[in-house]
Amino acid sequence: MEKTVPLKRKKELQGISRDHHQGLLLCWKIRTGFSKGIEVARIKRYADWFFKTHLVPHFELEERYMFPILGKDNELVKKALAEHSKLIRLFEDPEIHKSIKRIEEELEKHIRFEERLLFNEIQKIATTAQLSAVSKLHNDEKFRDNSDDPFWA
Repeated sequence: MEKTVPLKRKKELQGISRDHHQGLLLCWKIRTGFSKGIEVARIKRYADWFFKTHLVPHFELEERYMFPILGKDNELVKKALAEHSKLIRLFEDPEIHKSIKRIEEELEKHIRFEERLLFNEIQKIATTAQLSAVSKLHNDEKFRDNSDDPFWA
């Protein structure tokens, strides 16, 4: 069996990787909610809060400051942008039972793609100035969860 090597993330991008960790926790919370038979509307309320509070600003930061490092014609950037659009459509889909399951699947796949491929390419070619700019723009305060309805607990 092949041993996986931990990803080395440059210091300036570690905060954005922590955002990805929170996104993976959202996926876990959705799966946990389903496994416990939690009402889909409760799960969706939390997912919508997470989307508006965390994902939208995260997508904006990536699209405005990180993706231009590789350029708009880069295939990895094109894929990431398409996945952002797909995720936004899923969060806005009124068919919540179907969309929430897809959100969990697509968001996890998207985060793994960005962490394993896209961010590695970005940090390979980014200048110190570009990395510093991204680091300064990222709000790296401690994650504040919405504990109004911890359905996953």
